[in-house]
Amino acid sequence: MSKIIAGGSHNSIPWQDKPEGYKYPVWRYDGNPIITRDNLFMANSIFNSAVVAFGKGFAGVFRVDLRTRDQVIVTGFSDDGINWKLNEKVIFEGYDPRICKIDDKYYLSWVKLTPKGTVIGIAYTRDFESWTELEEACYPVARNGVLFPRKINDEYMLLLRPCDRGHTPYGDIFIQRSKDLEYWGKYRFVMSPVKNWEMTKIGAGPTPIETDEGWLLFYHGVITSCNGFTYSMGAAILDRDEPWKVLYRADSYLLAPHEPYEVSGDVPNVVFPCAALLEEESGKIAIYYGAADTSVGLAFTTVDETVKYIKEHNLT
Repeated sequence: MSKIIAGGSHNSIPWQDKPEGYKYPVWRYDGNPIITRDNLFMANSIFNSAVVAFGKGFAGVFRVDLRTRDQVIVTGFSDDGINWKLNEKVIFEGYDPRICKIDDKYYLSWVKLTPKGTVIGIAYTRDFESWTELEEACYPVARNGVLFPRKINDEYMLLLRPCDRGHTPYGDIFIQRSKDLEYWGKYRFVMSPVKNWEMTKIGAGPTPIETDEGWLLFYHGVITSCNGFTYSMGAAILDRDEPWKVLYRADSYLLAPHEPYEVSGDVPNVVFPCAALLEEESGKIAIYYGAADTSVGLAFTTVDETVKYIKEHNLT
């Protein structure tokens, strides 16, 4: 039985048992979407957001596209991980945040907008009130910057996808390393699109989850059809000491657009995972994902079910 090594919440994470007769390893919360534009004044849409255990409940960083269509990030808090109160104060401009606790700090990585293209911004907080911004973690252009939750061989690790200034013909995931979160290098290739469901591009999703099998990585994959892009969620297992090495990788998606709030929205047909809450003892995982670039959905799995699925459908 696969086990989560570290990173579990001390609080009760959101949970709903798997529906009877359901065969796939990831299932949706029946109250989705849990966050919509109605959660914040002047929001056109709220999606692609990340959460983490904090205090007696949970805190998060949320992508908000305003009615001006400016892209900004705000914070929010919840007692149960389902009902959220978002703040109107903008902490950064940009989009698609991830949040990761390392030691006693919470590190935010996000797509930061510059005149020359997108870069990965890095900032940290201890209280979700005041933030310290560090050096940008890459040159333009890149997206989907995702930190690992601890140092590996005394180095911080960041997954990212180099891309162009448009909607990215560069579809591979790479990893880079740093001793101090200021100077980055030692780039390594991780993986490329392989199967049809992800053939256009792939990008890292939630903070990687450390398990006894390796780092469990949920990621998004994109296929281009005559109707445009379709974003789905896949999963892989990376080596614990050399996480640029892929040990196992599912050949098929775990969750794809199906429900009305995923199929219809500002950008139709999008499931975009950005965060996962964990319970170490039970192995439960609650996954937060952006739905159709309009709202936030919640899905569930266990580490054992997901690892088993990856191995049974392994393409490496």
